[in-house]
Amino acid sequence: MKKSNLNFTVDQKDNLVIFKLNNKKLDAEVSGELKAKFLIYTQQDVEALIIDLSEVQYVDSAGLGALLLAKRQMNQYGTPVILVGTNESVMNLINISQIQSQFHFFNSVEGAIKALSSDD
Repeated sequence: MKKSNLNFTVDQKDNLVIFKLNNKKLDAEVSGELKAKFLIYTQQDVEALIIDLSEVQYVDSAGLGALLLAKRQMNQYGTPVILVGTNESVMNLINISQIQSQFHFFNSVEGAIKALSSDD
């Protein structure tokens, strides 16, 4: 059996799912497994999916595809997908790909949680 290259943690606070990716790269090597994990955690009773990319230094098109899959899944429920900690090169790829309108962006998980709680 192939060893997993995906390194992540999931924290659930109330109805928020905080998915922290601990890989330096979000690329084709990990995107398939990441998509499978997103399918597990993108459920109807989730208020928001927060994806912490603060450790990620590089994203390729397969990685973007995994993020967009999470967004498509959450769209079924009208649930926001929030990306936090995106570095400049990751943000540049998101902008070049013209998908920035698909996500909400925050510098930190705490900032995202605070913004969500002020929406109530």
